[in-house]
Amino acid sequence: MRFVVDPARAEPLHEQIARQVRAAFEAGELRQGERLPPARELADALDVNMHTVLRGYQSLRDLGLVELRRGAGARIRTDARPVGVRLHELVDELRAEGARLGVSRADLARMVAGAEPPRP
Repeated sequence: MRFVVDPARAEPLHEQIARQVRAAFEAGELRQGERLPPARELADALDVNMHTVLRGYQSLRDLGLVELRRGAGARIRTDARPVGVRLHELVDELRAEGARLGVSRADLARMVAGAEPPRP
């Protein structure tokens, strides 16, 4: 898998990395149990800080897609399923746009549930 980041984009670099991993898994390019590049190597290849890569990997861990083990690196979880990966991506985009517009998460949740948010 080839990673590409664009510092000129509004999307943070760690999110660009995480999005590419999610998309590759959804497309079948990455499989369960497959090892991701070591954070240091990927950081060097992308010319970013290693902690940027680790932050991307941690967000994937929080989604349940990746497991992180000290000394063993990052792997796609053996129980990971592609169903819903794209949905998580869309939810992340919705949260970001809501925050940009000043809409609270509670109001977003009401909107997703089909209820109107309270009027100011």
